[in-house]
Amino acid sequence: MKDDLQGKRQTELFEKAKDYALQYMALVRGRRVFPDDDAVEGLHAFRERLPEDPAEPGEVLELLHRHGSPATVAQTGGRYFGFVNGGITPAALAARWLADTWDQNAALYVISPTAAVLEEVCEGWLVDLLGLPDGTAAGLVAGTSTATLTGLAAGRDGLLRRQGWDAGSRGLFGAPEIRVVLGEQAHSSVFKALSILGLGRDRVVRVPVDAQGRMRAEDLPALDERTLLILQAGNVSTGAFDPFEPLCASARKAGSWVHVDGAFGLWAAASPARRRLTKGIELADSWSADAHKTLNAPYDNGIVFCRDPEALARAMQMSGSYIVYSGKRDGTMYAPDMSRRARGVDLWATLKGLGRRGVADLVDGLCDKAAAFADSLRKEGFTILNDVVFNQVLVSCGKAELTRSTLEKVQASGECWCGGTTWNGEPAIRISVCGHETTEEDISRSVAAFVKARASA
Repeated sequence: MKDDLQGKRQTELFEKAKDYALQYMALVRGRRVFPDDDAVEGLHAFRERLPEDPAEPGEVLELLHRHGSPATVAQTGGRYFGFVNGGITPAALAARWLADTWDQNAALYVISPTAAVLEEVCEGWLVDLLGLPDGTAAGLVAGTSTATLTGLAAGRDGLLRRQGWDAGSRGLFGAPEIRVVLGEQAHSSVFKALSILGLGRDRVVRVPVDAQGRMRAEDLPALDERTLLILQAGNVSTGAFDPFEPLCASARKAGSWVHVDGAFGLWAAASPARRRLTKGIELADSWSADAHKTLNAPYDNGIVFCRDPEALARAMQMSGSYIVYSGKRDGTMYAPDMSRRARGVDLWATLKGLGRRGVADLVDGLCDKAAAFADSLRKEGFTILNDVVFNQVLVSCGKAELTRSTLEKVQASGECWCGGTTWNGEPAIRISVCGHETTEEDISRSVAAFVKARASA
């Protein structure tokens, strides 16, 4: 009788959670993109001393929905264009709900065969989809920051190993010097990873870039077998792609290790119409990407790829008497963390739900909408600062203060939300079209918000 009552209460709780989630989905498109002051003020409801006694689960959930939901940013609503944050596909969201109920640890096959098999399947699908070399290994991590760190760790250790130095056992004291070469506009996460790995942020060789932020191949310094070359698939401001073919060819000839930071741009390789942007990318040694950006998988969903699975495993593998490696897919061999959620579930659901054609259509749709956004703004007298080759648009109002003020008013309007950046020493508005929910009407409303904000500014 007690078990029946407990089961009934649990069912009621999760039905309530489902109702709240469906309410949120139904309202998100029509609400403000950034919460208003009243909604943000409502978050003070959470600022209390830790209660001495347990709370009813239903009360916990109700508080989250009443005060948490209104203060969220409507990232999934179609008019959010900030920070290259993607949306979420229905199949992936539903799978995430189920996977959270499973609560699987994806570290080892013996902990979760389901998680291990789905990771293995995703690895094969993604390598094929992106045109990476056969046998490339994939590790599922939180995001590109971690994926880049992981790929560069494999590269550092791989280059040192070629010099007869085992960094895993001997560390870096007395190790042969590794030289890092990258573009002047490499992403900040790359420098963070270099700092963590002991390669330093200030001692790197910075290669000049062109007006779009692409590395100038003609200015590439001489490379050798101790060089770690870091390239970019999708400049965070312009969306531009480095010229991979000549750069990677030079690196392979010299015996260097090439890592490609492809947080959102690597997905261009999945589109027949935009694959040209990534020509030569298959010549690299490691790659990092986010499925929660362009692919619209749920957060958090980063991926590191490595041409040499053993190099990745050597850099990441851990040992202990309690760790039971299976000879099957043990995810912890390709990622820094051991205990982690089963990201492969919702990544698999995203890929299965879209299929090869759906992924290409998604990528193309985002890029086409970005181009339409830029064209509409240009017709309204705004200056577009970049060649819109992917899903990024850089906007200026002509004068620095007017650009800054216009951005502030756009963000405050609630109609849409974009981020700001600095380009060639001047402020700019950065538009990232990343959500599959974005429609032509969303773009029209957003352009109108820009026009109104500029007039007010």
